This record gives sequence, structure tokens and C-alpha cells, in this order.
Amino acid sequence: MTERHSPRDRRAPWVIDAVRTPFGAVRGALSHIRADDLAALPIAALARRHPSLDPGRIDDVIWGNANGAGEDNRNVARMAVLLAGLPHTIPGVSVNRLCGSGAEAVLSAVRRVAVGDAEIAIAGGSESMSRAPYVLPPVDSAFPRKIELIPTTVGWRMPNPRFPATWVETLGRSAELVAQQLGIGRVEQDEWALRSHELAGRAWTAGVHDGFVTPHPGLDRDESIRVTDAATLAALRPAFSRDGSVTAGNSSPINDGAVAALVGTGAVADELGVEPLGRVVSSAVVGVEPDKFALAPVPAIAKALDRAGLELADVRVLELNEAFAAMVLSCLRELPGIAADRVNPFGGAIALGHPLGASAARMVVDCLRHLRRLGGGVGVAAACIGVGQGIAIVLEA
Repeated sequence: MTERHSPRDRRAPWVIDAVRTPFGAVRGALSHIRADDLAALPIAALARRHPSLDPGRIDDVIWGNANGAGEDNRNVARMAVLLAGLPHTIPGVSVNRLCGSGAEAVLSAVRRVAVGDAEIAIAGGSESMSRAPYVLPPVDSAFPRKIELIPTTVGWRMPNPRFPATWVETLGRSAELVAQQLGIGRVEQDEWALRSHELAGRAWTAGVHDGFVTPHPGLDRDESIRVTDAATLAALRPAFSRDGSVTAGNSSPINDGAVAALVGTGAVADELGVEPLGRVVSSAVVGVEPDKFALAPVPAIAKALDRAGLELADVRVLELNEAFAAMVLSCLRELPGIAADRVNPFGGAIALGHPLGASAARMVVDCLRHLRRLGGGVGVAAACIGVGQGIAIVLEA
């Protein structure tokens, strides 16, 4: 998808509009909402924002969801369509590329429109990490001596014993080891975490998210943003190893939230009287060794930019998912052509939160929104993905 379209091309696919919930903290203000109801919230809000759009014209709802083990099982996209009050004639499909799921959903919608299989689609993602259930593993005998409840909130569960031990290490420990190899220490990671909270707080104070984040009763802004300082972060214990550098303070938290974007042709945007947020220029997904997942955005970004005929110097905004400060700093060490002030200008997942299936869709939309604030240009949204993948999308506004 490297072809550039004129803004007057009414057949080209556009990200027309988007809304999201505030991102709630684990066991916080959104934790009482069922996972399928949570997915329905921004879809319904998007429909309300465009009353002139006949919802029966929506060709598909494509939805990112990483866990899918509880109330979001059995294709949460289709359940969200029905729960949002859309016509039962609208289909839905759920996609799972773990932390890249929301971006994958947006790409799928853009591709559908680009080839003429759809005129209008809703794409996005959601995750209720607070409500992720515990599961029982399969048993090999009728009366097992031991039954173990396994949490499904985040990370590996029931890993295949054929995988090398390094591949099934916790994500935090894997990111920590990569950072250590690159000489990135605890102080740098805490500084990045502090930056994330400060930028996120300023963005909310400045009204950056007005008209994009739809308040929910009891929650009108992202719940994990903290007023913190270096001393508080420095006092936290390592989370994944005794003498490690990754802590709860420089990692993304556990969150609940949902994002929905309206994707359609330029003709649809004209009908609605909406100036589109922007468009996808190119994309790439890559695979790396699972324990090196923290660096996977680097080759993904390089491949996506190459497909677009662009260079890192052309990028005005880089939305890079802050799974861990160790991971972001490791990638930036390998991406010396991008200035830090172009990265996550509204703050990142360490502060905003990281509801797995929603985060990458949020980054796509935030990248386009900031590009528009800058007057246009090229941006990239990229994420590391567990089990050793990376995804990158080149965007233009």
C-alpha cells in the first residue's frame, strides 16, 4: 500500500474519525464493565457522532483483541456490533496480533476499502485486563492430583515445553536484558517514565484529547497518569529480577479501554462533511527471536519506510508503544535518526495505559491527530509484540 492518493481522490481509503474511552486502571473505574460491553462503547459513540451516516452502510467491524479468554471470547467484534445497537446485518471479525492487534485491525479495514470490498468500516480494539479470567489447563487423567488456576491477564500461559527457556521468559525480563546489552540503565528508564507522565498530564490539561476521548461516568481522563517524581520512581523495587532495571514504574500498567476508528473512502468523508484524520501510506510486520521482541519495531519501521520510499528523517511524529521504558530506549538507540522530542508527544503507554488490543489503534489515531496539529506530514506508529514480532505503519496527514 505505497501508492499516494490525492486528497481529491474520493475512492482512496481514509481514517475519517475516531473516538476512544479513557483508559482505566486495573480494578479501576472501567473494571465493572464486561469486556464485550467495553468494546461496544466507542463503536456506539462513533455512530452517535455521525447521525447522518446510515449505520446499515457499514460493511464490517474489524476489531483487535489480544486475550479473548473471558467475556471477549467468541468473536468480540460481532458481539460489540450487537451490543452497540448497530443493525444485526453488520458482520464483525476479531484479529489477534497481541499488542499490535488494534493496528492490524485498522490496516485490515484500510485494505478492504482500498480493494473495493468495503466502502465504510469500523476498526479498532479493546481489552478489559481487569476482567481477564483464570483458566484451567487441560488434564491428562480423569482425576488429576493437582489443578492449577492460570491467570490470562498478560504474558505467557501454558507455554509449549518445546520452546527454549529464553523464548518464554517474561516480557519485562526480556526487555531488561536487551537494554542491559545496550548499556541502558535504570536512571535512563525512570527518566523516560517520568517524561511520559509529564507529557500525558500536560496534554490532558491543554485539552489535546477533547472531542476524541469520550468521558465515562466516573472517569473523564486516563486513569493511570500519575503526578510523580524521580525519587518516587527510584524507590521502586525491580519487578522481574533481583538486581534488574525494569520496575512497575517504568513499565506500562495493566488497563481497560477501547478505541474505534471510522475508515472509509474520500467520498464518504465528503458526505459526512468531515476532514479525514489522514491515511495509511505503507506498513510492515516482522518477526524476531521472541526474547528480542523489544527491538522488533526497528526492522518493522525500516521496512515500512522503505516501502513508502521515505527515510527516518522524513518522520515528524513517531508513536512507539511504551510497553517498557527499556524497550523504547533500546529502539531509539537503534534509531539514531529520530529526535526524542518527536517520540510520543502526548506521552505513551507508561502513563496513558496499555489495554493490549486497543493500544496500537490508539497510537495510529494519536499519530494522525498530532500530525494535523503540526500542519501535516508523515508519521509512524509502531509497536513491539510478544512472541517476537513488530508492526509499523507509515501515516500521512
